[in-house]
Amino acid sequence: MKTIFRPLLLALFLGGACETAAAQQAVTAEITRLEKREALAVTQGDATTLQQLWSPDYVVNNPDGRIGAVPQSRHFIRSGEIDYTAFERIMERLTSSGEVAVAMGQEVVQPEKKTTNAGKTVTRRYTNVWVRRAGAGHLGARPATNVVVKIGVVWQWLGGRARARRFILDA
Repeated sequence: MKTIFRPLLLALFLGGACETAAAQQAVTAEITRLEKREALAVTQGDATTLQQLWSPDYVVNNPDGRIGAVPQSRHFIRSGEIDYTAFERIMERLTSSGEVAVAMGQEVVQPEKKTTNAGKTVTRRYTNVWVRRAGAGHLGARPATNVVVKIGVVWQWLGGRARARRFILDA
């Protein structure tokens, strides 16, 4: 009798594990897609796409230490206080449970215009909390913390004329 149940239990266990692995792969693919879409929308200042991606009760603790919600974030994008020439997001870890997924990693941005640290390269740590509502993923909360700010261009006088030189210096 034991010999009959062992293969049956093993098949049930492995079948459940395969379904779980497939479900986790689907979550990873979806969150990766959302992370890329959100980063691109921020870079392009695309308030319409961000409105679709952000939960109505979205809250952020931004790198400047200010807590904001959708209206403040939208204002910062429209006013140029959030404006990047480059934005790279590297998701290092993703975990999910039920309708919530948490993505964590590093971002490297190059702010411009009125954005804090304009003209520098900023590396920061981030955590994005994604929530599934009505069949779609929405960014619900996000803290981001600057960890390194580097100066991008230093002007050097050579023979009576200025020449731009690219250095990586800690600010």
